[in-house]
Amino acid sequence: MKKTIAVASFAAVLLASCTPKASTATAPVASTSTAEQIAQGKTIFENSCGRCHKLPDPTSHTSVQWVGIMNSMAPKARLTDEQHQWVYDYIVSVKK
Repeated sequence: MKKTIAVASFAAVLLASCTPKASTATAPVASTSTAEQIAQGKTIFENSCGRCHKLPDPTSHTSVQWVGIMNSMAPKARLTDEQHQWVYDYIVSVKK
């Protein structure tokens, strides 16, 4: 009986360790950027993002989709957390 419990416990631990891990991607916080910072975000977007590829239309994705895009691209563009927020706020502001 103890052997059965041990095998069942081991199987449960093994199965639990094979499940996908929660994403660590973070969403930028709600816009607290000033108009000047959003303008800076536009400049960063045009210069940093446009350096490697054609600039996407900010209205081509939802704000939730932009979170994922920004989380994957900001490190490649070497943006600081502050610049990341400004660019995100700029992109979302275009949609309004």
